[in-house]
Amino acid sequence: MSTNDIVRAFEGIGARAVVRRTLLARQASPWRYTRRSIITHEMWNEELPTALNIGRDAKGQFYDLRVRSRTELRVTDARGRHLLLMSIDGATGERAKYLCGHDEREWFIAGVPDVRGVSGVASAMEALKPREVRVEQESAHVPASERGERRTAVYLRQGEWFFLPRPQVQFPLWLVLSDEPLRRGNGKPHMASFAVRRGGVLVYVSRRYPNGLTEEERSALLREQPALARERWLPMRRDPEVYVRGYVTHPDHERLHLRVWHLVLMNEEHRAPGAMRNVAFLD
Repeated sequence: MSTNDIVRAFEGIGARAVVRRTLLARQASPWRYTRRSIITHEMWNEELPTALNIGRDAKGQFYDLRVRSRTELRVTDARGRHLLLMSIDGATGERAKYLCGHDEREWFIAGVPDVRGVSGVASAMEALKPREVRVEQESAHVPASERGERRTAVYLRQGEWFFLPRPQVQFPLWLVLSDEPLRRGNGKPHMASFAVRRGGVLVYVSRRYPNGLTEEERSALLREQPALARERWLPMRRDPEVYVRGYVTHPDHERLHLRVWHLVLMNEEHRAPGAMRNVAFLD
């Protein structure tokens, strides 16, 4: 599709888009990952096929699409305030798909997993759901017309997080933490009134390594770069089982009130090929 066709497709969902054709050579100051940014390869690579971001100017938010000259962009579907964008790397033929749209108060970009099985906006939304969510909505016979909603009989959703009610679950008070963040990478955390975490892998997080390093990885790094020992390293858990209740808040989303414990699951965009490669679920 031509640049003008891409711009018109975004206008059709009520968004602005700027498409920049460039070599995307190595950048001195790598972009930092936020919920509204996707960089399809590590920023220290010599060339990048696609870099997607949501910028802001005097007119408000806009999609900033930086595309290598040999990369093709296509909009394969548009529904309501969402569209499915596909990039094809002319050098390797690698394909990546991105769901772009509006969620409550903000525009967003999400890398889509299972590229071969995704043909439109609806299937992209389904591909982004965790397996447990899809299994339970099938068991509960949630109508297809309701599966794109933020509230269903099976789950509640706030941004990239899904909350599945578990009224039968109870925890001793000594396990319950107050005012706990649900975070991924450097994005703004979602805050839960009460949370319990179980299991997961112990990792150490710092400003330079927001997704964490295992003890073995950090030890190897410090042997090579002893100066990094002066970094502030925080022990955290990667991919724990997390339950929350009470209020869940985020400045970009409507507040949720969970009266019983809910299992927390992150969407599947971290599994998208060619996108989100440096994102982890940390608590």
